[in-house]
Amino acid sequence: MTVDDIAELMQRRGAAQYGREAVSQLEHALQCAHLAETAGEPDELVAAALLHDLGHLLAAEKEQSVEPASDRDDLHQFIPLPLLRGLFAEAVLAPIGLHVDAKRWLCAQEPGYFESLSPASVHSLALQGGPFTPEQAQAFEEQPHAQAAIRLRRYDDWAKVPGVATPALAHYASLMRRLALR
Repeated sequence: MTVDDIAELMQRRGAAQYGREAVSQLEHALQCAHLAETAGEPDELVAAALLHDLGHLLAAEKEQSVEPASDRDDLHQFIPLPLLRGLFAEAVLAPIGLHVDAKRWLCAQEPGYFESLSPASVHSLALQGGPFTPEQAQAFEEQPHAQAAIRLRRYDDWAKVPGVATPALAHYASLMRRLALR
């Protein structure tokens, strides 16, 4: 997979509604990346923010549908990793793979976080195993990119607002080209 392949997939499949949220997949990705960039995050985390839900688009492409199944966890956080490995460094890949666990960690560790989730996030949380146990939370915290994944998760939560102006996908495609390992 190349950066051009990623951008083309996002353009082709990104117009679909983002689960049960009020924005499209592409709007969500662009908002998430824009929030990370505006916060001064490293380019690797900005790219991870853009790509964190790429697995939903890849799954939809494979299944030839626009909507992921809502009755099971599609493990979307892991789907793109084999395709992105070799293109991006671990600082991009790890937060993508950990962003679901970051939600589970935040639900277990931060009072009030669960109550702040959108109804769609509450639904997916149940499918993803619910809040972490204390032992799971500790194991998560010990992973090298856990803190980056937590920050990504917060941008993910905030990136669901209809009509927010963001840079175009081309802006982030350029950033991804700079980060590409080739």
